[in-house]
Amino acid sequence: MNIQHRWLEMYPELGSGPIPTEPYISPAWYEQEKEKIFGKVWLCVGRASEIPNAGDYKVKRIEAAGTSAIIIRGKDGVVRAFHNMCAHRGNTVVTEAGEETYGKSRAAVVTCRFHGWVYGADGALKSVPSEERFYSCFDKSHNGLTEIALGVWEGFLFINVSPQPEQTLEEYLGDYAEHFRGYPFDEMDFGFTYRTELACNWKVAHDAFAEAYHVDTIHAGSFPNVFSTGLQNVKLMGPHRSCAVCLTLDAKPTPVSAVANKIAGASLVSQRGESMLPKTINPDHRSDFAFELSVIFPNTLLHVSEGIWFTHQFWPTAHNRTVWEGRYYVRAPRTNAERWAIEHAMTLQRNAWLEDTATMEDTQRAMESRAKTQQHLQDDEILIRHSAAVVDQYVNA
Repeated sequence: MNIQHRWLEMYPELGSGPIPTEPYISPAWYEQEKEKIFGKVWLCVGRASEIPNAGDYKVKRIEAAGTSAIIIRGKDGVVRAFHNMCAHRGNTVVTEAGEETYGKSRAAVVTCRFHGWVYGADGALKSVPSEERFYSCFDKSHNGLTEIALGVWEGFLFINVSPQPEQTLEEYLGDYAEHFRGYPFDEMDFGFTYRTELACNWKVAHDAFAEAYHVDTIHAGSFPNVFSTGLQNVKLMGPHRSCAVCLTLDAKPTPVSAVANKIAGASLVSQRGESMLPKTINPDHRSDFAFELSVIFPNTLLHVSEGIWFTHQFWPTAHNRTVWEGRYYVRAPRTNAERWAIEHAMTLQRNAWLEDTATMEDTQRAMESRAKTQQHLQDDEILIRHSAAVVDQYVNA
């Protein structure tokens, strides 16, 4: 095998030529993505642990799927999803406060503030003020909330806004579901969340996080000489993808980072165990394994390691605007020293993510100049090449 072109040899169907920039800057292409991708595939909208009790709910606005979704846990413990639209005059039932809105209802109901129509957590219309003044054609039992297909995998909540999804969630995830099955996500519930809006296409944001080629340059300040640039164990699984990112073992952390790593191990830049990892992750038991970098198509990056997992999500709001959400989870600290060490790790991680996002708007502006109409990818940018092929396949299906 040619080590310089190993992923091309493994996945020759993806080719080796440049990929076009037009899908990143074309409003017409984005409209096709909204219809054929975000309107049809399963989208990760959170964790079941975010709404643990009956009547707990969250509202997720998804511009690219053309809806606002109420995700609510019923009195029976089941989580369901509904379009956030009243059957009366179309008002949003739950008033949104940004991209995500959380709430609790002891009675497990939600009420439209416009005219007071009340819906249960099962979607049924429970109460209509002045119901007797409606006409005989009105049937309360036929005017509940419109349900959205919802599936749960390893505690992650997914919705599919298509009236008739072409696949179940398990079918959609396929081999990816097995690759991560059994990882103890719930054991690490102490988290940090970052969110911002970026003036770039969602794929520009995705691509910036989907390779390690940039680490030695972009992260020279936060993680100097820490990660080797080569990806390992690349696996393409239908529209999804995964790989290992590895450490440079002789790299020395700063004195403060070295102390923090010994106390809490909350940073990726330290050698890690593998007691938590499914057998499919780091199957070679590499001593330099840092974390598994994966993509759930279309817009969720999931990373796992020993004692750490984190996600990036890219929610397009226009062809050149994206809401980025980063979430990072570790075990809750038990001592003040552990809390300090975790905060130190989070500061480094925040700095690295700021370094990543700092390139995205510049990339978008440069692409929109059309001075160059192609991107040339090297072998370790295989995840980007795969992403471009999958998006093209969906758009041109």
